[in-house]
Amino acid sequence: MRGPIPVNVITGALGSGKTTLLARLLRDPGMADTAVLINEFGEAGLDHHLLQRIDGDTVMLQSGCLCCTIRGDLAASVRDLYGRRQRGEITPFRRLVVETTGLADPAPVLYTLMAEDVLRHHFRLGNVITTVDAVNGARQLDAFEESLKQAAVADRLVLTKTDIADAAAAKMLRARLATLNPAAQIFDGADAASAAKLFTSDVYNPRTKGREVANWIAAAAASGGGHAHDVNRHDASIYAFCLTFEAELDWIAFGVWLTMLLHAHGENVLRVKGILNVADSETPVAVHGVQHIVHPPVHLAAWPDDDRRSRIVFIVRGLAQADIEASLAAFNGIGGRGARAA
Repeated sequence: MRGPIPVNVITGALGSGKTTLLARLLRDPGMADTAVLINEFGEAGLDHHLLQRIDGDTVMLQSGCLCCTIRGDLAASVRDLYGRRQRGEITPFRRLVVETTGLADPAPVLYTLMAEDVLRHHFRLGNVITTVDAVNGARQLDAFEESLKQAAVADRLVLTKTDIADAAAAKMLRARLATLNPAAQIFDGADAASAAKLFTSDVYNPRTKGREVANWIAAAAASGGGHAHDVNRHDASIYAFCLTFEAELDWIAFGVWLTMLLHAHGENVLRVKGILNVADSETPVAVHGVQHIVHPPVHLAAWPDDDRRSRIVFIVRGLAQADIEASLAAFNGIGGRGARAA
């Protein structure tokens, strides 16, 4: 993969199966050129995959991956790993996986990877994978806002322990996750141990970005069509909604509006994903942001389907959908040209 090194984040509640999933993924030949940063190395059973120790913090896995503990600041750890790569002190890697602690709010991790001056020149955010325990996941979503945020920011949700969970409860949990984060694909744990499924397809991979945007569009369509109702508000202050626009958008005006929104309320805009029909552009533009930071827009080669409307999925905390719609409508009349909430 050319260009900046993709960083994939694995997060999830304590005991939800993050390290188990990572251990299985590291057996995939597609992960052989991967470096891994984890919070507590070895605590959940990676030791039997170790081949040799390089230094106090780094080991070489049988798959060829480098595995390191996170010592201190995340940005410093990533910079140090990249510096050692450039100096030839460690095996070159083309992908980095960061496993967070189960108690982590994932937003600061994503913000660091996207905003830190040195990192953003050499790395880019890839997919965020969140593991959810089918046995305890519903309780954790109710009890811990961190669990809600972990699910809300995900690109891929992996439902673990489905083999021992009550089937009806697991089905309800899957439906709840789909409502909380309609843009995320949901996998059963047994089907998820594939780098191709979880990592290598994302909106910034030129080979697969069209397919990823098509997934967003399908999620937007499934979240309620043109009905302005509140069915998504099932998880306290964190919920998802989609805005749809019939008319072409003025790119500059929309970009200024989105920048202002994230500047003022970025900590409460957990994720925003969208596909835009931009004036004077024959092909769509994909936008993707986390909190205060927006990725550079991606110009797709073609529309994924015949629908040429702009569609933007927001996952927010404590922000009213009506207020976001109103601000967009008031900003240079963008919303007045055929906007509709889904």
